[in-house]
Amino acid sequence: MTISFRRPGYACTDHFLDVPLDHADPGGPTIRLYAREVVAPGRQDDDLPWLLYLQGGPGNKAPRPGASPAAWLGRALRDYRVLLLDQRGTGRSTPANRQTLPAAPADAAAYLRHFRADSIVRDAELLRRHLIGDRPWSVLGQSFGGFCTVTYLSLAPEGLREAFITGGLPSLTASPDEWYRTAYLRVLAANDRYFARYPGDRDVAARIAGHLAERDERLPTGERLTPRRFQTLGLGLGASGRFDDLHYLLEEAFVAGREGAALSDTFLQSAGATVSYAAQPLYALIHEACVCDGTASNWSAQRVREEFPEFDAEPFTFVGEMIYPWFFEEDPALTPLRETADLLASYEWPALYDPDTLAANTVPVAAAVYYDDMYVDRDFSLETARVIPGCRTWITSEHAHNGLSADPRVLDHLLTLIHI
Repeated sequence: MTISFRRPGYACTDHFLDVPLDHADPGGPTIRLYAREVVAPGRQDDDLPWLLYLQGGPGNKAPRPGASPAAWLGRALRDYRVLLLDQRGTGRSTPANRQTLPAAPADAAAYLRHFRADSIVRDAELLRRHLIGDRPWSVLGQSFGGFCTVTYLSLAPEGLREAFITGGLPSLTASPDEWYRTAYLRVLAANDRYFARYPGDRDVAARIAGHLAERDERLPTGERLTPRRFQTLGLGLGASGRFDDLHYLLEEAFVAGREGAALSDTFLQSAGATVSYAAQPLYALIHEACVCDGTASNWSAQRVREEFPEFDAEPFTFVGEMIYPWFFEEDPALTPLRETADLLASYEWPALYDPDTLAANTVPVAAAVYYDDMYVDRDFSLETARVIPGCRTWITSEHAHNGLSADPRVLDHLLTLIHI
């Protein structure tokens, strides 16, 4: 099924395709995929190469043209017909959340075992054959989308003409504990950068945390904002725009209420939108699974945190891209899924990457590695780049993790690396 429409700057066609929930069981239950084809106006009938965009996450839908920051899109449309895929479980693809998952935790966990990069790649291959037959296409993977791209190079390199990766070269060897151990170090460095720019915010953040420990402050959704949940506002410290947004949020934290200092509705509304996983429950459910290559996570971020007392002592320190089991006690979007999350944390996930296939790679690859990336370890990324023949790597300290969406020059540079 296809639906076409136009909006200023974009000619769009919506595509839907039913695919197996479990690609190993093609005759079993199916789910629906949604993808939006985008082309520059007036070029709808041109024979353009296709570029599949794989969003970061996991659990995030693709950007909406004109509605989401996507500086790269205009540059891509000069050369490509772009396909924005809502990865399974997100956006307009069959959703996976507390409202739709099987009621029994064991059934929900079994269902969600099919929502990692390997299933996303196989979805993409069915889409490719549905749209363009045997022709290969290009892929652009941002963050987790880059993890998916490396899985694509492992599972179905014949489907790829070329691959672009931004902030998303995964480790092929690190255990979940090793991954989060380096992640905590990067978050500490991000805190240092943040409080160096806004030195007064450390005291403000500590005051907020102390206030939350003593007072019952409620988010607009009704649940209490706890100190540890407030601490997770550091998730955005690795993105250029959100880095400063945190400061502006803290500026308006308190008002003089009738019974003394209180957190403002402005602060509570913005904080609630940031700490809630209602719009992306898959992020919380399978985030750790995405760094499990033949192993279980067993709540790795929670266990490894014990090695970093800085996050539980003075001076105040934000945490970053870590998922903790208590999220499923405090977030109403996640509380019905606590048992499911425990089952996924104990599950031994199959391997995502094929080292032999990657070592024989012939697909041109260009990868941006951000020097101070808070989310993806630079050394792990470079180690992976070295074992993929033909991978041209651009190491830059000019951009944060969201460089692709913030600056069209990022994609332009990667295109140059491949096409020179």
